[in-house]
Amino acid sequence: MDVVQRGASQVVSRVLGGRNLNQVLSEALQSTPPLSPQQRAALQDLSYGTLRFYGQLDRLLQQLLHKPVQNPQLRCLLLVALYQLEYSKAAHHAVVDHAVRAARKINAGAGGLANAVLRGYLRKREGLLAAAAGSDEGRYSYPQWWVDEIRRQYGAQAEAILLAGNSHPPMTLRVNRRRIAVAGYLTLLTAQHIGATQVGAEALLLERPVPVEKLPGFAEGMVSVQDAGAQHAAHLLDACDGMSVLDACAAPGGKAAHILELAQVDLLALDKDEQRLQRVRENMQRLQLPARLRGGDAARPQDWWDGKPFERILADVPCSASGVVRRHPDIKWLRRREDIVGFAQQQAQILGALWQTLASDGKLLYATCSVFAQENRGVIEEFLRQHSDARQLSLPLSATDQGQLLPNDQHDGFYYALLQKQA
Repeated sequence: MDVVQRGASQVVSRVLGGRNLNQVLSEALQSTPPLSPQQRAALQDLSYGTLRFYGQLDRLLQQLLHKPVQNPQLRCLLLVALYQLEYSKAAHHAVVDHAVRAARKINAGAGGLANAVLRGYLRKREGLLAAAAGSDEGRYSYPQWWVDEIRRQYGAQAEAILLAGNSHPPMTLRVNRRRIAVAGYLTLLTAQHIGATQVGAEALLLERPVPVEKLPGFAEGMVSVQDAGAQHAAHLLDACDGMSVLDACAAPGGKAAHILELAQVDLLALDKDEQRLQRVRENMQRLQLPARLRGGDAARPQDWWDGKPFERILADVPCSASGVVRRHPDIKWLRRREDIVGFAQQQAQILGALWQTLASDGKLLYATCSVFAQENRGVIEEFLRQHSDARQLSLPLSATDQGQLLPNDQHDGFYYALLQKQA
């Protein structure tokens, strides 16, 4: 266990130093000597969990220390061990013993500190937790500016939104109706003793997550993994057979694939990141779907557009990803308040550039996985003020507030706005 604890402490330390969790975790999982499947799963759980509850764990550690720990990895090891003591099923004595050994490998004299901190937590747990909950960061495990912004926007709903972001994300499938009916795929899942409930036209919510290789027909393209909230995009875009469609920020390709599963369209999947565009290519190949792929910046159509207007455009623009923090807990600690302003400016630039490529009477679906209004309603309202030929259409989504889906036990947080270009 101490190998896993040290590995997780390295991951957490690097993320808090500004690195992306997925990248750092991928590097750790490819480490030498190789980790067993059980160790890999534990390393991922400890890394995600510690970052998910970092605000609370940091407040606990501050109470347990007489002075700050200067070594970042040792500090993060203590945070990882505190996460295990509070949230895992591991035996407390084993967590402490392994953490002491791991601490000594980081610093020969650090074993006593680790022992004192962790045993001190076990003795004073209730009082320490109550004190940590006295601050918003300790209670909700978000930066204070984030908590303040959610409260300002959502009032009485704020706490539910914050708590949803700290829950384990649901695993939802999207059935490829070109290959099999939803009812038919449910039958396949039942035969494999995998429980699921239909929560959308093609969306099946699993009772518990399973590895994709255990999903019947996954390799053959019968099904994909995609959040139920994200699955609204293809339906809202309302693309029909024969239309020319642009997915302007396509990677990793889930929404583009869903569009092609619903209609036979001429689809161009665009993304400025060639490496991420390769993931789109792999998804299309697995699903056996036709799409034209091209590298290019959505904000610079002069570099890739042939001048033929698109009848439908999906603008799934870069954003803070504040609606998907339960899948990416590092986002909470990497984002800054000023980043939201930068995202809004970039989104407005992309939206204005893509509008030039939309056919008269065509529709553009603006989408983010954010819950911050500055990236959502704010961008759309300003765009409508500047473009007299744009009309916002109503959305058939009962669970939204002006296009805003809030995270809950069935889906992540998303925002949608459907615009039509008037002749």
